[in-house]
Amino acid sequence: MFARRTILMAMAFAVLSMGATRPAAAVDLTMYYPVAVGGPVTKIVDDMVSRFEKDNPDIKVTAVYAGNYTDTMTKAMTAMKGGQPPQLSVLLSTDVFTLMDENAIVPFDDLVADKAWFKEFYPAFMANGRIDGKTWSIPFQRSTIVLYWNKEAFKEASLDPEKAPASWDEMTEMSKKLIKKDSSGNTVRWGVEIPTTGYGYWMLQALAIENGQKMMNEAGTEVYLTASKTVGALDYWVDLSRKHNVMPAGSIDWATLRTDFLEGKTAMMWHTTGNLTAVKDGAKFPLGVAMLPAKERRGSPTGGGSFYVFKSASPEQQKAAVKFIQWMTAPERAAEWSMKTGYVAVSPAAYKTKAMEEYAKGFPQAIVARDQLEHAVPELSVHENGRIYKFVNDAVQAAVTGTQKPQEALAAAQAQSDRVLRASK
Repeated sequence: MFARRTILMAMAFAVLSMGATRPAAAVDLTMYYPVAVGGPVTKIVDDMVSRFEKDNPDIKVTAVYAGNYTDTMTKAMTAMKGGQPPQLSVLLSTDVFTLMDENAIVPFDDLVADKAWFKEFYPAFMANGRIDGKTWSIPFQRSTIVLYWNKEAFKEASLDPEKAPASWDEMTEMSKKLIKKDSSGNTVRWGVEIPTTGYGYWMLQALAIENGQKMMNEAGTEVYLTASKTVGALDYWVDLSRKHNVMPAGSIDWATLRTDFLEGKTAMMWHTTGNLTAVKDGAKFPLGVAMLPAKERRGSPTGGGSFYVFKSASPEQQKAAVKFIQWMTAPERAAEWSMKTGYVAVSPAAYKTKAMEEYAKGFPQAIVARDQLEHAVPELSVHENGRIYKFVNDAVQAAVTGTQKPQEALAAAQAQSDRVLRASK
């Protein structure tokens, strides 16, 4: 009898405990998110979600790592068409037109009472998500492309280790001095590497804007791939390997470039600031970080992911999703996320937190990407974005591998893009 009473008491206590940690009216949310950089990002996300749930026991968030950005978008769209979509997701800020075309998302204007919240974020990060006067996404893991350099290699090449190239010409000439060969004449250290796989369109857009050329219109219905300055940008990229011999010929892989840089196989690299913390932690040499060099002007497209809320979510889930997004992007958490990953904190207030101010004093490279926002432009974003990216990426690959001249490759991509964009109108 005593044993039976003990078991019943234990069961009752368990039920009460469950009720204490999970209210009967708790709202369940599923969030898909991508990882496109180095470092323990999934652990960081899991930790932040756990803390949110502790602060908000009436909301349960299941955070699902879904691969890279492309994989995450594919899985979100597949889930939507299969009848079980997530309630919110971190997807490319540039996926907005595709998500709108699919009638998959709702604007935040309909979910937020105080629209002043939108003004707390950097305008450069809000630009991609503002369409037709409505706000369709909230910035989260946002970035610009920055130039990383190995100060030790600069010193070895008799270059000022504290001075990064400020122009294309300077980058070319400095890269020539940074080349290192072994006794057999083989190159063991390149001057610079710009990744051609994964996000070739992003790197091309950076070169194009530095050359004074926009790559799309604001309506997302046109791309300008055959403009002379876009072609000139790809010409310069190809010339780095085939004319100046300061960069490896052929493809340079996004996923392995960070390792090449950390192992001293290249003295400089162009990469996302989202990799900053992983590079800082992995570098065995003094590290420099700078804005991208200029041709006609400084510039980088913004990049990275933003939060979206799905239309299929119930009103209660949409309300809970907004609460979660507001918690994740609050200044203290935005600062924490930036320090732990390298992504740009999405609001000016984040950089005024005590933690970020102290971090930046000891590691000033952390604010380079933020300062570059002054010269940033919205990332390439058009209707049928995934297909357009493939056309541009294929053109970049054809040019850097030598199968087509830059002008020919971009002409083919322009023709394909025009056909798709006409059909999407």
